Amino acid sequence: VVGLQVMEKKVVAVVGPQSSGIGHVVSHVADELRIPLVSFAATDPTLGSSQYPYFLRATHSDFFQMAAVADIISHYAWREATLIYVDNDYGRAALDALGDHLQSMRSKVSYRAPLPPAADRAAITDLLLRVSMMESRVIVVHANPDSGLDIFAAAQSLGMMSSGYVWIATEWLAALLDSDSSPPRKTTALALLQGVVTLRQYTPDSDAKRSLMSRFAARLQAHNTTGGINAYVLFAYDAVWMAARAIDQLLVDGSNVSFSDDARLRAENETGSALRLGALKVFDQGEQLLSKMKTLNFTGVTGQVRFGDDRNLADPAYEVLNVGGTGVRRVGYWSNRTRLSVTAPEQEQNGKKKKQQGEELYSVIWPGETASTPRGWVFPNNGKALRIGVPYRTTYKQFVSKDAGGPDGASGYCIDVFKAAVALLAYPVPVSYVVVGDGVKNPSYGELVQRVAEGELDAAVGDISIVTNRTRVVDFTQPYVESGLVIVTAVRERASSAWAFLKPFTGEMWAVTGGFFLFVGAVVWVLEHRSNTDFRGSPRKQLVTVFWFSFSTMFFAHRENTVSTLGRLVLIIWLFVVLIINSSYTASLTSILTVQQLSTGIQGLDGLIASSDPIGFQVGSFAKSYLMQELGVPESRLRELAITDYASSLQTGVVAAIVDELPYVELFLSTNCQFRTVGQEFTKSGWGFAFQRDSPLAVDLSTAILTLSENGDLQRIHDKWLSPGQCASQGTDVGADRLNLSSFWGLFLICGVACFIALLIFFFRTLRQYFRYHGHADIDDDDDSENKATPFPVDGGERMSSRRPARLASIRDLMTFVDMKEAEVKRRKKMMNEDSSSCGRRLDMDSHSHRSMPTSANANAAPPSSSFSSV
Repeated sequence: VVGLQVMEKKVVAVVGPQSSGIGHVVSHVADELRIPLVSFAATDPTLGSSQYPYFLRATHSDFFQMAAVADIISHYAWREATLIYVDNDYGRAALDALGDHLQSMRSKVSYRAPLPPAADRAAITDLLLRVSMMESRVIVVHANPDSGLDIFAAAQSLGMMSSGYVWIATEWLAALLDSDSSPPRKTTALALLQGVVTLRQYTPDSDAKRSLMSRFAARLQAHNTTGGINAYVLFAYDAVWMAARAIDQLLVDGSNVSFSDDARLRAENETGSALRLGALKVFDQGEQLLSKMKTLNFTGVTGQVRFGDDRNLADPAYEVLNVGGTGVRRVGYWSNRTRLSVTAPEQEQNGKKKKQQGEELYSVIWPGETASTPRGWVFPNNGKALRIGVPYRTTYKQFVSKDAGGPDGASGYCIDVFKAAVALLAYPVPVSYVVVGDGVKNPSYGELVQRVAEGELDAAVGDISIVTNRTRVVDFTQPYVESGLVIVTAVRERASSAWAFLKPFTGEMWAVTGGFFLFVGAVVWVLEHRSNTDFRGSPRKQLVTVFWFSFSTMFFAHRENTVSTLGRLVLIIWLFVVLIINSSYTASLTSILTVQQLSTGIQGLDGLIASSDPIGFQVGSFAKSYLMQELGVPESRLRELAITDYASSLQTGVVAAIVDELPYVELFLSTNCQFRTVGQEFTKSGWGFAFQRDSPLAVDLSTAILTLSENGDLQRIHDKWLSPGQCASQGTDVGADRLNLSSFWGLFLICGVACFIALLIFFFRTLRQYFRYHGHADIDDDDDSENKATPFPVDGGERMSSRRPARLASIRDLMTFVDMKEAEVKRRKKMMNEDSSSCGRRLDMDSHSHRSMPTSANANAAPPSSSFSSV
């Protein structure tokens, strides 16, 4: 009413009001009169330009404040929160905003606690008692300043300000503490708020801000008034300047200020309304003034003042505060651009300092004066036990089933693992087992998981496989049993094949092995032929020797000795290869003649899918959906079976194979020795306990399961319920793989490289001997020809030579030399050396006799006749 009375005085702009509730009422009138409404305190997100075209928010919307609260909750990895809020438009709008933000982070408001606007202490206490029985210990308080402290006073009296609780108050608390400067009242308030985290609208420090606060404090002191400046005072100051600047620009542009009557308001006034609506005038230049305000951009005491497209103040930012000791300290900032950070928003935006990893918030002192981050939840203290769904198995009850005579109503391996894990938790968890199934056949595990997802059950405990489609609707703990799908089929004893001795190796392996026997024999023959009489003789004898030597090495029974170094080296390496091959062959053949006397027509998954044979699966198992959806097996080939029907169905041919999970198959095969698994596991999964999405209990139980695995308790529980049967010692895999070349190529490579290197050395040495041998032969031939043709110098001392031009030896000569025994080569070389020496001595004697002929006693006598005189 006061606002309407003010508007009768032909106002052109309204700054205010101070609450969101009044803002809704005044905005209706402002829109009708085309008067811009600039609010510095209405934070309700539903107040906006889409609903009220003449509304501008000169502060920050609770939409952004709830985003900051959600980021704090997400920063500490809390999944749930309780919201205490004022039950009016202001509180409900904040509730919706917080719920939306948390949902985007996979968190939620687990409990909503509405508080009447004028609630007394009894109502507040009753509400907090309900909150204390909830699971979440993260409590967000979005209240009015007049009743907010009463909430914390009641919480302290109920012991809810102790360790384990998390209290987050919205910016109303910071505004209250900033505006109350009375030491006694502030000390009392701080005593109630120890460990509370709160927000305050951020306004950067500036000279203008310090000047205003100094003048405001002086004014209060002059009037002997206690108080302080909170953020709303600063925003109100800028809002007034905003309106003044816009009006000034409107007048500078030459616009006149005029008003006109509103026909609808005048008609409403004639109906006899107590409100003088006819006195209200429409501002003719309201749209122009609004346009001026939307485009304002100036620096005020709160920082840069400008509006965004949604007509909210741009660049919202908050300080994150922590109440502790005798004051409040800042632990970080939040802004719409940088989110949580220990760096002021303007510094990050200007690039002066960038946020580093882990610099979201400084450490916080929580209620109970602890710096350790609270877990954020406890098991609800509401007297309700956790509803645990348990499958009522009719077969293999060792895993889990109904136990009518037991204290819990359920028993089995899975139940004992769950109990042991719960016993390791730091808090009690009352449980109530709900048996699911009719006892006639195993229940559908997919339906059991769906009941957990829909909230009918809190969790499900049993032999529940962790598969993809289930993880989309529930949360699983760490697997406590490794599992996977395997194929079971009937096997029959078969007679040994006459050619079973060929099966240890593949055809490729046989071919390469035989080839290497011949190759190594040939290499040894080449290396030994020139020096070893065992490898010489007629061609037929040498060929037989190569074959005999090659294959006799298989049994290390070769009678030929190797005398060359290279031959011995190659033989040692080859015998090592033969030893490995013999050992592998013997082991594989033994397996074939014993274990593999059981045969089946199906060798693995590929063969099963390619056939048209019927396939069995366990009742309630996910194997059916996996075979149909993942492997494309037609439903017409699938047969639903109870485990008690497995043996008869396989023996009579009702199904060719059964696909089931490994733990069931192991238990089945432990008492049914005539069946085996074929192939490998073709899925990798495990069994876990299913909980509703985002349940913190799933995380704690996962840690407990890991502890059970590490200390050996998990294995002891397994041995208690799942002891091996009479067939446990037998192998469960039919058709051991044949040995192929890929397992031995390294050995063959080493042997081949050794042979190649030995041959290179041998041929290099042989060629060297060959050229040296022929070099001596050529020298001898030259000496002989000189002696026979021109034993003496003629025509001035020049010797006539009849040496032929040098030429390369033919291939035939080379092969003849290679075939020559090495001892013979050495003997001939020695003879050549001796012949060369004797020839040289004869030439020296002849030359000496020729020089002494002119010195005979009768110097004047005629020279004797000579046979060389005619030359």
